Amino acid sequence: MFINQLSASKYNTFKECQLKYKLRYHDRLDPVFNEELSTDAMHYGSFVHRVLERGVNEDKVETLVEIANEERGNYEFDNSKLKNFKDICINFLKLNAQLSETVSVEEKFDLDVGDDMHLNGIIDRIVKGENGKYLIIDYKTSKRAKKKVELFQDPQMKMYTYAVSKLYKVPITQIVTCHYYPHYDKIVSVSYSQQDIAFFLKEVKDKMWQIRKKKGCDFFASRNIFCNWCGYKGVCPIFNNPIAIKSRLDEHSRIKEKAKE
Repeated sequence: MFINQLSASKYNTFKECQLKYKLRYHDRLDPVFNEELSTDAMHYGSFVHRVLERGVNEDKVETLVEIANEERGNYEFDNSKLKNFKDICINFLKLNAQLSETVSVEEKFDLDVGDDMHLNGIIDRIVKGENGKYLIIDYKTSKRAKKKVELFQDPQMKMYTYAVSKLYKVPITQIVTCHYYPHYDKIVSVSYSQQDIAFFLKEVKDKMWQIRKKKGCDFFASRNIFCNWCGYKGVCPIFNNPIAIKSRLDEHSRIKEKAKE
């Protein structure tokens, strides 16, 4: 199956479950096959990201709240999630006061790594310090912060580090990457060596070659801890029989076709 672009999301999805990768990125099916799955957390996370993106140059809580009110209608989640939103604003402004020059917000990248392969993604925020070092900030609203060892192994952080190194022509060792959790004002940061990133790039290219060599029938489902939160659980052969899967896929196709009319 041909592939020439890989994002951190695609990379993680393929490692998690090859069938999920195929359904999402090749078949382009909407992840709507799990009635027990709530999208509140996803929508709330996107909402917070958008507010912080727009408010990066603001210095008043009231302004951030105004931005939030303007954006609220674009996202679907229970209002109970907003109970600590003022704390998020206060924490975010506290972070801003400690930072120097923000050189980019929502930085898109598409980098050629050879063999007609590209890495792409969007970086929440890039800050240049007075010492010439760069800080990559990835906003997170998850309940649990990652430990340093977990963050160090995160392919997204490695991909972002490589991207900033190329885009801003700065050595890998001059880049720090972090998750920032605004709801409880916590930063978890890591940095990499040139060797770490070189090994990662080799791993990424190996993964893309692995995908390229596969045929459609070779993408097998994997049972793992993420299954209950998978939007494709209702069409997964681990949990459903072939007749039920076909019926759900056919119904989904009918709904999509009707929407086009």
